[in-house]
Amino acid sequence: MTLKLNADDLARAVSAGILQPGQDRALLDFLSSRPETQPSFQFAHVAYYFGALLIIGAMGWLLTKAWMNIGDGALLVIALAYLLLFLLTGRSLWQRGQPIPGGLLGAVAVSLTPLVAFAVQRLSGFWPLDDGQDDYRDYYRYVHVGWLNMEAATVAVGLLVLRLLPFPFIVMPMALALWFMSMDLTELVSGGSLDWDTRNWVSLWFGLALLLASLLVDGRSRQDFAFWGYLAGLLAFWGGLTLMDSDSEWGKACYCLVNLLLMGAAVLLRRPLFMVFGTTGVAGYLGHLAYDVFRDSLLFPVVLILIGLGLITLGVAYQKRRDALTESLRQHLPDGLRQLLPALRR
Repeated sequence: MTLKLNADDLARAVSAGILQPGQDRALLDFLSSRPETQPSFQFAHVAYYFGALLIIGAMGWLLTKAWMNIGDGALLVIALAYLLLFLLTGRSLWQRGQPIPGGLLGAVAVSLTPLVAFAVQRLSGFWPLDDGQDDYRDYYRYVHVGWLNMEAATVAVGLLVLRLLPFPFIVMPMALALWFMSMDLTELVSGGSLDWDTRNWVSLWFGLALLLASLLVDGRSRQDFAFWGYLAGLLAFWGGLTLMDSDSEWGKACYCLVNLLLMGAAVLLRRPLFMVFGTTGVAGYLGHLAYDVFRDSLLFPVVLILIGLGLITLGVAYQKRRDALTESLRQHLPDGLRQLLPALRR
């Protein structure tokens, strides 16, 4: 649970006899001098993350064809220089009490690993592709067994960087590489290209596995590594589920049920991310009912309004009683499952 204290709170503690006179000012000075380790929607933090994402995009998805024409040796030297520069700078910032920009630069270094592995394979003659897919940007567009070395290298480097810079966002490029790897390994096992439905199923099962893995690490460390695992897992699981084609109303109803379960998981785990994805899915299902099933019904919009008002009322009630509600829900779970759940959060 995170508490925010100010001078008035500490002054009341002195008045109540909890703190001695003078200790309130000393405590406030101490708390004010600590570096911020948790991201928030402050301008500086938004700028940190936006800048890191720009660098990752520039060295990945947005890398131009001109970079492929400078030569494999030059590409390797430049990519490796960038990787080391970002890693060492991030390590320096981390040691100087700036964990957020330092950790983000570590994540940037991890995201450069596929480019380094790409250049190494081409330079050494071990590049496995001979079908014209020699553009590095194809790595982010297509499924291909030839990318496996790049994905494995990214995960390995990510684990090493996490030892130097234990920053949760570093999990994100690792999770992305693992998602690519799940697709490529499935293609390798099947011996052919994956169709759309198969890719969605692979994404769904990978996302579910990542969600379970994140649950196991949730609350087990001071840093919130689970958040980015949950986000990547929900993107893969919910994205694969949502993109599946279903011609039956029963299938669409099951989709709504899964999203309701995600909303229940948000209450159980105290993770708003699950509520965001769950409510989005339920809203999509209700939209389907409104435009396809009950298009000509005058009553349905009224029912939707009532449902919306009910959800708002439920949200207000939950905000007031969330601790008791979560605890009550957990008490109905088997002991073995309850032991896996993280401790209550803010």
